[in-house]
Amino acid sequence: MTLRVAVTGAGGRMGRAVAQAVLSDVNATLVSVCARQSSDLVGQSVASVLGTDIADLRIGGTLDLNNVDVVIDFTLPESSLAYAQQCAVAGVPIVMGTTGFTDEQRATLDECLGSVASCRAANFSTGVNLAYRLLELSAKVLGDADIEIHEAHHKHKIDAPSGTALAMGDAIAQTMGADLSQVARYDRASSREPGTIGFSVTRAGDIVGEHTVLFASEGERLEVTHKASSRSAFATGALRAAHFIADKPANSYTMADVLGLS
Repeated sequence: MTLRVAVTGAGGRMGRAVAQAVLSDVNATLVSVCARQSSDLVGQSVASVLGTDIADLRIGGTLDLNNVDVVIDFTLPESSLAYAQQCAVAGVPIVMGTTGFTDEQRATLDECLGSVASCRAANFSTGVNLAYRLLELSAKVLGDADIEIHEAHHKHKIDAPSGTALAMGDAIAQTMGADLSQVARYDRASSREPGTIGFSVTRAGDIVGEHTVLFASEGERLEVTHKASSRSAFATGALRAAHFIADKPANSYTMADVLGLS
């Protein structure tokens, strides 16, 4: 059966990449696209915005859930919360790649999405999700090393460190039996403390996304690096997650579930 997909964030890089991925998938169809109500894109045809041939579909200022099997959302925390609440009321599964939520917002998401199938991830690329496993293994063997996480993104990215960098740090911290909030260090004005995980950030140009985790011991270093050259890797992964959860019972699924890594 063809998967009917609604995409939010038409004004953003990821929203457009996801819409393109849906259009390229013979087993999916793009039935709804929306942007924030104040966007100049509202009312424009999807074809003119994406530069592709598609039946007359226009960008809405609100999320239309009629005849939708799953929603894919890459926007901002406030709008993502609103979309999640709409999906919960309508019983529509949602894939969410938004990052930068506060603890309170995450708790609200957990509560409102309990009634539908959902997949939330800081990063939907296959490579990054494999990297999480490599990092867990590295932390198990090299947990006494000095650990640094560096990430680089384009200059317009708002949150820092990235959600992916924090997820990498969390995977390492959990393997070491620690709480990331207690061992993470974002200010490097002081000398290194044993058992901590350092973070550093670059925001420049049009960098799509690069993450490197360094395990440094006396006499050797191990680096685990992932570089994304196109947003299509994230969009394809999100669409893969959409196909996975579309017919699943209400639950919170991860990309490990989607990729068979659970």
